[in-house]
Amino acid sequence: MRRFSLWLRERPMVADSMLAGLLFALEIASAFGRTAPVLYVITGAGLCLPLVCRRRHPRAAATVVLVMSIVCTITLYATDDLNADENSHPGVFALAISLYTLVAYVGRRAAAYYAVGLVIDTTVSILLLDQDALLIGIFSALAYTLSWILAEFLGARRAYDEEVAARLTIAEFDRDRRAEDAVYAERTRIARELHDVVAHAVSVMIVQADGASYALHRDPEKAERALSNIASTGRQALSELRRTVALLRSPATPDEMPQHGTAGLARVVETMREAGLAVELVQSGAIDDVSPSVSLGVHRLVQESLTNVLRHSGANPKAWVHVARRDCDVLVEVVDNGSSRYGSAAARKRIVGSGNGLVGMRERVAVLGGTLEAGRRPDGGWTVRAEIPLDPDE
Repeated sequence: MRRFSLWLRERPMVADSMLAGLLFALEIASAFGRTAPVLYVITGAGLCLPLVCRRRHPRAAATVVLVMSIVCTITLYATDDLNADENSHPGVFALAISLYTLVAYVGRRAAAYYAVGLVIDTTVSILLLDQDALLIGIFSALAYTLSWILAEFLGARRAYDEEVAARLTIAEFDRDRRAEDAVYAERTRIARELHDVVAHAVSVMIVQADGASYALHRDPEKAERALSNIASTGRQALSELRRTVALLRSPATPDEMPQHGTAGLARVVETMREAGLAVELVQSGAIDDVSPSVSLGVHRLVQESLTNVLRHSGANPKAWVHVARRDCDVLVEVVDNGSSRYGSAAARKRIVGSGNGLVGMRERVAVLGGTLEAGRRPDGGWTVRAEIPLDPDE
């Protein structure tokens, strides 16, 4: 049963189709003994079928259900089908479902307008079908109020789940960033060690070899000592190289620095979007063939900037990312809309350099020899703009 429930949750249209089918089956069962059973079933189908796409097109589905409810009332009145026990459609429960859908998936304002339509529909039904105004009014009010409260509760739960998912995503970004930075720092240390070992050893061996070649005939003993030094230096360097290569081959260290490029930026943007951040990405110029250090710097700037937007921009955050390769550098610009759920400007204030994120971006750009500017725009949004120079040999 739990598996079936999870299966339905992943396929909302299937669940909605089953709900619409159940209401339509009640419509068919209620059609027997009607004055115009075929017309009754057709109008009842108009009440039930829009529920199939209620989550994909909530406004349109709710509007069709409301209009069809009024049509059903007029049809019952026109066909003189006013039996006190049968003067309604079972499919009118679709009205409460539509109200729930609007509250949960669209918003309170649209739901409030729809509630006005429901009042009108109930009034028309009471007047035309000669129903008990008190009974129908109380029943309708309870049904619609319950739908609204249930939607608010489940909407709050869904918002909480989305917030938890966003926090987990940010935590994963932070974890990956720390891990990759640690690997990069370790590789830099190993590269420095390799340079020290190889450069020193090769330099000594070259000098000793030159001396041995000059002293080979004039001073054989000196040449022999030089050759012995070359062998000793070579064995020592080989031992150091083996140790360093063993570190490089360790599973904890990748074989080479990652080249992120356009695919990496696209992955960052797509992940931010499932979490809940609306992002537009514009890229120009070839950035897939820049040096790995520049590629990593661009990737980290975009990732950190979008993470800050997701953390600080409040409800309905939006960001625009522009990455362009120019003649001598790579331009990275990230702009957000600056919206916030916290109200006052003081509560939304972000000071440049006050957080580790901006400090880290400044340090990264500085290491790459570039410049970074970050600050608030007049409309309340934030801009992060960096210019990272290309390698001199490019």
